[in-house]
Amino acid sequence: MGLFDRAVASVLPAVPRSVVKRVSAPYIAGPTLDDARRTVTSLNAEGKRATVDVLGEEIHSAEEAQAIAAAYGDVFAAIHADGLDANVSVKLTGLGLKLDLGLCRSLLEDLVRDAAERGSFVRIDMEDATCVDDTLALYRALRGVALDNVGIVLQSYLKRTHTDIAELRDLRPSVRLCKGIYVEPAAVAFQDSEVVRRSFVSCLETLIEGGSRVAIATHDEHLLGESLKRVAALPKEAYEFQMLLGVREARASELVAQGHGLRVYVPFGQRWYEYSLRRLQENPQMAGVIAKATLGRMVGRES
Repeated sequence: MGLFDRAVASVLPAVPRSVVKRVSAPYIAGPTLDDARRTVTSLNAEGKRATVDVLGEEIHSAEEAQAIAAAYGDVFAAIHADGLDANVSVKLTGLGLKLDLGLCRSLLEDLVRDAAERGSFVRIDMEDATCVDDTLALYRALRGVALDNVGIVLQSYLKRTHTDIAELRDLRPSVRLCKGIYVEPAAVAFQDSEVVRRSFVSCLETLIEGGSRVAIATHDEHLLGESLKRVAALPKEAYEFQMLLGVREARASELVAQGHGLRVYVPFGQRWYEYSLRRLQENPQMAGVIAKATLGRMVGRES
């Protein structure tokens, strides 16, 4: 992580809201569901799938958690009404994971059942290390009541992930595999980027061997190359690639042109500002990449 990246992340809270909005605009569909619908429609026209995320995991009451759940219900209805090739991704803190585990399970199960009735799918996102045990327990609980239209996320930088894969093996889970972005201590997470990369490849191999359907979520060109080697003999429905909205769009289009399934993460919601600050502060390297990309766009417009 360079000095530029850390410098960008450190000054973010002092950056005017209008500037943060301009910087984050390519990476967020917008504040409303209609914004998300338009974005997903455009992605589908390019042969790309989508996973929609309602921003708002920073909640402080049961009423806020219920409002987030209701917003996801609206997303399912929109996907169904528009015939979109999309599913949803849910952060459990937004459904009350830190407030009331029972409430969180109830809201999550209702969402997954709603999705099942519409022939849709829910991806349970993974958050910081303090959330992993409860998140995996809730995932297993849903699978235990025959809800199979639900998947999980695993992060290769966590030292526990290989153990988690082994313990989930009996479920043959649908897994989104990513590096992980939360700042974690060395006791629980690998700190060296090359070690994280090696862990990613090893996790991918283990998941494939176990019969999991894997969503390979990375923009890292080295990992894309290693992943392509490992899925070469798999049927196309056994895996897909995933990228963030606004990031490496040309590379995403190349993967689609080569016949690989690719899904784009599409966040939307009124809490775009809090989301933008938090994600960029949690991942200074991403802050640097986005700042450089934004400067590049500005230079391109002026040249």
